Amino acid sequence: VQLQASGGGLVQAGGSLRLSCAASGRTFSNYYMAWFRQTPGKEREFVARISKMGSSTYYADSVNGRFTISRDNAKNTVYLQMNSLNPEDTAVYYCAADRDTYSSGSSTYEYWGQGTQVTVSS
Repeated sequence: VQLQASGGGLVQAGGSLRLSCAASGRTFSNYYMAWFRQTPGKEREFVARISKMGSSTYYADSVNGRFTISRDNAKNTVYLQMNSLNPEDTAVYYCAADRDTYSSGSSTYEYWGQGTQVTVSS
């Protein structure tokens, strides 16, 4: 499956952004989806994940209550709504997909998008 992330940009602290990740090439509903983020010099960090039908979601403690992951299987797209952003949320955000594993570990995801930059100014 090919993944294309979009929606990043520059936003002031307290603002909101919605990231999108469009999938193509395979049956989207067969894949668990997740968002990760990475800053220079640091390992890729789990942000949120969602089950194949969207009935289950899970968040990192750092974003719980501020971010919402969702998916539209008819549109082959997963979203990350980010509210109450702060400068610590600045990172490149990646979407990821895996057919078999519903996990928070980056090494378990087989497919990755190219990343979209989110910058939060103070």
